Amino acid sequence: MRMSELSRRSGVPVATIKYYLREGLLPPGRQTSATQAEYDDQHLRRLRLIRALTGVRGLSVATTREVLDALAAHPGDPHVLLGLALGSVSLSGDSPAPDPAAGEVEALVEELGWRVHERAPARATLAGALTSLHSLGVPVERHTLLAYARLAERVAAVDLDQLDGLTDPLESAERALLLTVLLEPALMALRRMAQENESARRHTP
Repeated sequence: MRMSELSRRSGVPVATIKYYLREGLLPPGRQTSATQAEYDDQHLRRLRLIRALTGVRGLSVATTREVLDALAAHPGDPHVLLGLALGSVSLSGDSPAPDPAAGEVEALVEELGWRVHERAPARATLAGALTSLHSLGVPVERHTLLAYARLAERVAAVDLDQLDGLTDPLESAERALLLTVLLEPALMALRRMAQENESARRHTP
């Protein structure tokens, strides 16, 4: 396809596509003349993933390039691929600053039997949230946190079920990213609605 069709099918303006080409985020097309090139479905899928990484995850162009390079280095490992796309795998080798609740998070991961990388950003996020709650006098009891984790396991299974049957790595990464990031507000809304329903069930005749 020509660049104009690539733009139409992806929803990305031609000027932006040219920018991605200059920055090395999108590989060049097959030259058909001195001023023309053709693009294929792989360009379309990569372009959609770039749009998802920059628009949905809000990554900078430089970080997006790092993610794409890392994805290219692990083409046959769907676990690593999804982790990179979703941000659950850190591109940096640096460990986050220790948090007072880091030990609690580690103990939870061990009790659950989860395989979560020691530098996974979500570990630090969870530890920070637990520390904040504790400082405000609302610590989360261990059994409560464990119950939330079990619910999260069920949600994760539903998430990954929606990727079954996808064979193209770029399509899998894009779908996972969109379903995860864009569905999070919907999951929060469902939680609020369920809380209202449970309150009505408990407190109203």
